[in-house]
Amino acid sequence: MASESVQKTLGVALVLCIVCAVVVSSAAVILRPTQEENKLLDLKTNILASAGLLQAGVDVEKQFEQISTRVVDLETGRFTDAIDPMTFDQRKSSKDPAMSTTLDPSEDLAKIKRRENYATVYIVEGEQGIEKIVLPIKGYGLWSTLYGFLALESDLQTVAGIGFYEHAETPGLGGEIDNPNWKASWIGKQAYDSGVMAISVIKGKVDLTRPEGDYQIDGLAGATLTTRGVNNLVQYWLGKEGFEPLIDYLKSGDA
Repeated sequence: MASESVQKTLGVALVLCIVCAVVVSSAAVILRPTQEENKLLDLKTNILASAGLLQAGVDVEKQFEQISTRVVDLETGRFTDAIDPMTFDQRKSSKDPAMSTTLDPSEDLAKIKRRENYATVYIVEGEQGIEKIVLPIKGYGLWSTLYGFLALESDLQTVAGIGFYEHAETPGLGGEIDNPNWKASWIGKQAYDSGVMAISVIKGKVDLTRPEGDYQIDGLAGATLTTRGVNNLVQYWLGKEGFEPLIDYLKSGDA
């Protein structure tokens, strides 16, 4: 075969493609366990941060030992042992018709279309019982579905913190949901008023001299749709279609 033939050129290109494909595939398989470990570590970091428990310079796994992981049946608001929280994939279950429920548009405040039947929650317990509970939240903003955590104090109505670990909102606008100052403004806000869900993210600044200021959070400047999305998703997940049945159950003292 001539050294400059088309057949030889194609042959070399084919061999090179096969070698590259094998290398890339092998790397993906070999690195998958490490990627999964890093993903889980990042999740634990975000859970700790949303609850105000993350300490710089301290091993995350060690810090996470204070948190217990439980699965709750969102329909009944009761914990269940039928599902292993260590293997349960809440996001995947939300896409499984057998593990989720189609939402009527009138009920779909967070614009998630399907709601998983079970959710993983994270609990910090002390001698007096629950000290904090971290709830997974999600909903549509302007450009993307926002995934995060909302933490409540032991009274199950005072916000301990909030954080979003995945979204594609506009940097400098909707992306300000990652701003530490904005996230700090949630701390101490009241989620419920006499048992009724009352928290909201408003357009503009909160008037702290008015009683309703205890239940309101400043909106994001120049990001009306993201602000509305965060308001809707928080109200959805703290409402009767989300974690309100669980919170009522825990407040009753029967848990």
